[in-house]
Amino acid sequence: MRRFVNSLCASQLRKGMVAAVLGLAALASSAEAEAQEIQLTGPLAGAPAVRGMRLHRAGRIDVALGSTFTLLDEYQRNIIPGLRLTYHPTDWFGVGVWGGFSFRSTTSLTDELQAKAIDARACPADPTTTDNTACKLTAVNLTRGNLAEDQLGRIVWMAAPQITFVPFRGKLALFSAAFIDTDISFFLGPAVIGLQERKPCGKDNNDQTTTPCSGSFELENRIAFAPTVGIGWNFYPTTFLGFGAEYRAMPFAWNSSGFDNAGAGNNEAFPDTAVNYKDRQFRVNSMVTVNISVQLPIKIKTTE
Repeated sequence: MRRFVNSLCASQLRKGMVAAVLGLAALASSAEAEAQEIQLTGPLAGAPAVRGMRLHRAGRIDVALGSTFTLLDEYQRNIIPGLRLTYHPTDWFGVGVWGGFSFRSTTSLTDELQAKAIDARACPADPTTTDNTACKLTAVNLTRGNLAEDQLGRIVWMAAPQITFVPFRGKLALFSAAFIDTDISFFLGPAVIGLQERKPCGKDNNDQTTTPCSGSFELENRIAFAPTVGIGWNFYPTTFLGFGAEYRAMPFAWNSSGFDNAGAGNNEAFPDTAVNYKDRQFRVNSMVTVNISVQLPIKIKTTE
């Protein structure tokens, strides 16, 4: 009986070992199958993603004439005709410069201040010669003459060297009948801004006492520096002519109103009857540009 049991156990063990060996062989066979290289065949084998793609930027100079319009202006709108020059060593990267000079128009807020708070009151230049309380309270912050010419801050010119990236490009179709090449670009760089702001009064930028603000309403020039960043959407109806629009942000602090905004109290957050650098307020300074561009040389490169 014992011999029969031993023989039966040995037989079962041999069957188990044979099954395990067959299983490992099957696994090894399947692993080799997964590692095999898939050979593409047919007419698309080795073909590029796009054939005959027009390279509107690669090796070309982009010359764009445009006009920039500032957004969210409180006192004066700025219209800045300008020029953008960009050289693109590749189709997705470029270096260049943008800039322009500003023309201005007043907002409805400025017009109402001029009509109701200045012209209608007709306050004397010397506030000590009147009993009008409104004239005394506004002596530091409102000119007796022209608001836009005497105290409102203004952008005179801008210039910005910048680098441009073009990560997205393609073609748009209108009802499958009309087609146009397009791309989306991003740009960034430093900017230099020529400003005119109200000249310091009461206390200058070194906190030294100077002419009282009630008798000082004039502008002086200042150069400001700021980063600039933006996004553009461009269209190319021909091989050398394009048009597009850009959004640009240029954050920096300036005193656009010419008011006494700060300088006294906790964190210098209250008026101090002086106008100087402490009264500048940080602003994003958003603007939109529309432009028409020419790509030089006129002859365009294409891919295979």
